[in-house]
Amino acid sequence: MASITDMTEGKPSKILFKFAIPMLISVIFQQLYNIADSVVVGQFVGADALAAVGASYPITMIFMAVATGSNIGCSVVISQLFGAKQYEKLKTAISTSLISIITLSIFITGLGLWGSGLLMTLLHTPDNIFQDSALYLNIYIGGLIFLFLYNICTGVFTALGDSTTPLWFLIASSIGNIILDILFVVGFKWGVAGVAWATFIAQGIASILAALALVKRTKQIHTEEHYPKFSKEMLGRIAKVAIPSILQQSFISVGNLFIQGLVNSYGSNIIAGYSAAIKLNTFAITSFTTMASSLSSFTAQNIGAKKIQRIKEGFKEALKLMICVVIPFIFLFFCLPKQMIQIFMNATNIEAIKVGETFLRIVAPFYLVIAVKLMADGILRGAGVMWAFMVTTFSDLILRVILAFILAIPFGSTGIWLSWPIGWVIATIISCIFYFKGIWHKKNEMCE
Repeated sequence: MASITDMTEGKPSKILFKFAIPMLISVIFQQLYNIADSVVVGQFVGADALAAVGASYPITMIFMAVATGSNIGCSVVISQLFGAKQYEKLKTAISTSLISIITLSIFITGLGLWGSGLLMTLLHTPDNIFQDSALYLNIYIGGLIFLFLYNICTGVFTALGDSTTPLWFLIASSIGNIILDILFVVGFKWGVAGVAWATFIAQGIASILAALALVKRTKQIHTEEHYPKFSKEMLGRIAKVAIPSILQQSFISVGNLFIQGLVNSYGSNIIAGYSAAIKLNTFAITSFTTMASSLSSFTAQNIGAKKIQRIKEGFKEALKLMICVVIPFIFLFFCLPKQMIQIFMNATNIEAIKVGETFLRIVAPFYLVIAVKLMADGILRGAGVMWAFMVTTFSDLILRVILAFILAIPFGSTGIWLSWPIGWVIATIISCIFYFKGIWHKKNEMCE
């Protein structure tokens, strides 16, 4: 089973480093999709085009939430089966995940195309960017099957301890996406539609190649007995983790929709500045979440192997790695916010740049706080204690949405940005309480 890693043996620090770094590099290239789209339209089309892509972003994140939640569901279950050496059930879990996600993606694509215009209207999208926003969104929705398929394949690879294979696909598809962005926007003058089609094509090729590689990898796992290609029982087991994860991710996205609607009320310059800043912030948070996901896979395998003390050691080592990832983001976003925002737009968009600077300076110092929360959440998720995982996330989300509307009254758009660190601090305290009380191993009745 080449490239498959058993995380139940060996030094935790070495295993986590070897596993997490390719995942971190992968997420850097994955984020290049969204960032490249925004940079190209912002620099070569204009601030309104950047705002149009940004206005549709919270809606695309709802679909991403379903893909990510599904990824988590299959990854946790497959990691546990792999740790327990139950290979027949593991293969059933993989094929069941693939069949289910393809079916789900077809349904959501139809639903998304039907309701996209209504969502844009409910978000109070300004008239001057509505048409471009709707066009970008509809092309994006058309490629959802590729998004979902790729996420499931990535989830399976990481569950098997292979974080390198997804990296190569992402590097190739990200480079392809950037080339197509420039070709379609600068060369063909397709505007917002050009970046949407670039993502569609690049993501489609990556997902198909990843699926083919996964089929080949699965055949390398030797099993003595025949295994069912689809199992309702296995689907139910995956759903127990996936559905709470999807709900958790979706509620975050719905919360972001409320915030986007509030931001939209301030006009296209504020939208453009926020769009640039939130892309950078998402880049940072996604990087931290990816580090936490590596800890989830580590936790799940060791839960399956009933090695609780090993998970505690892994948590400490993962925190050290996380700090090394967090510090560069704090430096760039707090010390050089103007330069970071100007990646997306030229210096003449003074108001939009100022908005982005303010956002980054407010949230960046609290990245260490949210990083600790995400690592504790990684343990809870890997152990399958989804109710605690959801409590910490919803605490952050609900506070951020409520405070955004309250603080916007006296402080304007700056008040919206202030809601981020407050929500993070409170949610981190709750998450740490759950971790140190040990509910994650008591739940599994595996405490040593």
